[in-house]
Amino acid sequence: MLYEEKIIETIPVGPLGLIPLKSCTELGDKVNAYLVDWRRERESEHKSTIAFSGYQRDSYIINAVTPRFGTGEGKGLVTESIRGDDLYIMVDICNYSLTYSLFGMTNHMSPDDHFQDLKRVIAAAAGKAHRINVIMPFLYESRQHRRSGRESLDCALALKELVNMGVENIITFDAHDPRVQNAIPLRGFETVQPIYQFLKYLLKNETDLQIDSSHMMVISPDEGGTGRAVYFANMLGLDMGMFYKRRDYTKIVGGRNPIVAHEFLGASVEGKDVLIIDDMISSGESVMDVAKELKRRKARKVFVCATFGLFTGGLTKFDEYYDKGIIDRILTTNLVYQTPDLLERPYYINVDMSKYIALIIDNLNHDASLSDLLTPTKRINRLLAQYRS
Repeated sequence: MLYEEKIIETIPVGPLGLIPLKSCTELGDKVNAYLVDWRRERESEHKSTIAFSGYQRDSYIINAVTPRFGTGEGKGLVTESIRGDDLYIMVDICNYSLTYSLFGMTNHMSPDDHFQDLKRVIAAAAGKAHRINVIMPFLYESRQHRRSGRESLDCALALKELVNMGVENIITFDAHDPRVQNAIPLRGFETVQPIYQFLKYLLKNETDLQIDSSHMMVISPDEGGTGRAVYFANMLGLDMGMFYKRRDYTKIVGGRNPIVAHEFLGASVEGKDVLIIDDMISSGESVMDVAKELKRRKARKVFVCATFGLFTGGLTKFDEYYDKGIIDRILTTNLVYQTPDLLERPYYINVDMSKYIALIIDNLNHDASLSDLLTPTKRINRLLAQYRS
């Protein structure tokens, strides 16, 4: 059964309202288009009842702005009525392309700026909306998730701040460490793995793959991502290998101990296609070293799948590795800002997550189960069967 034919079994929590902040405009428009189409085509005898008031609209996007004063200070303003709405606020804290004026100078927005704007919009909606939900694909400060020594616990503080402001549910993707949700045990927190979407877009672009343990392997580039790779490998019925970083703890370079070597644990990769699975590509240094090691061990093709493609060091090195045949494809999602240059690269596959987000929003608005979305075993098996046939 297609999702568009979903049978309505529960009434909505409230009229649906979608607020994509400026950082998330393009993704928000795509999500809105799916919701509009589904609810227009969905047949139900209940759609005309008062419980479904505002269920079918031309657009679910509610206009909200975050203007700034000349000093760089800002405010949040919701320009439409949201009384009783079930609100979903979307924000991309990694969108550095946006700017604002600061004492006459142009300043690029940082994750801190985006998080402040999110709080401003929540504050503007407080007391009016029936329920406030936040969709933050890249979880703010998620890499500062644990304490070692005298340092701040920024992610935990941010989550507690959102909950204290009245947020009921926080939806994120591939959190660096899902255990951060322990900071808010009485609120909804979902970290979603885009495994089905990675597989869907990879199979769409690669027609000669054999998805079995004899011809393919899943690789974790470090010990921290082992759980993610194990989940991926189990879903596809593949073997898994991992690298661990050997560091020189007698030196500090650029604020960290330099990596001496990447050591591999696992079966032979010779002649196999390998999927390197990670949560993000930041500078890309680690994933490129791992790809080089895999090619040295005679892997056939190397595919890199990362939920967030930040590419903080630029694309030059990736171009070089592609030209040398070290990397065959790079797949990242549109959950964070993508530069036009990245989208034009011949090796890059853009994994569109807008339909998946729309599915999550639609189910949450109906207070329906997310189990099938969070564990997409049936859809993966169906996709593999179609590909093999």
